[in-house]
Amino acid sequence: MRVGPESMPWPERVIRRFLVSRPGIWYGRYILPYLDVPLLRFSRGRWSMSPGQPILLLATTGAKTGKRRFTPVVYVRNNNQVVVIASNGGRDYHPGWYYNLRSHPAATVYLDGQVRRYQARLVVGDERAALWQQALSYFDGFAYYEQRTTRPIPIFVLTPQEAPR
Repeated sequence: MRVGPESMPWPERVIRRFLVSRPGIWYGRYILPYLDVPLLRFSRGRWSMSPGQPILLLATTGAKTGKRRFTPVVYVRNNNQVVVIASNGGRDYHPGWYYNLRSHPAATVYLDGQVRRYQARLVVGDERAALWQQALSYFDGFAYYEQRTTRPIPIFVLTPQEAPR
């Protein structure tokens, strides 16, 4: 589903433009996660400090520490699966949750008032290309992030493992 600028209310268009700007990326990196984690946990993924953005709370197991880690992540739906893109705002290194999912693919997702277990799978090839196009059609920021980095941006598909709680 394309959510183009023409179909969005003007405040949402302004927010989206801000989020791909240099100050917006800084805000999204250093401020937003600290506000979103408790809000997303409390609301079971219903509310976020990122209006107009589909944000879920991804709970992973730390690759090195084995500790539980919570990260707000932009997502795209793909049928009953959830797609998350490890863009890291266009940085030249993967976000921490990428390494966590590679080491421990079982994750918990707080989304739409439900907490549910998922199995993560890194996608490659044609499947990745198709999902990347879907992500680009949803959020213009991903194209900007791709230009900012030399690394290929990984994409994970999260498949539900159990009924929502």
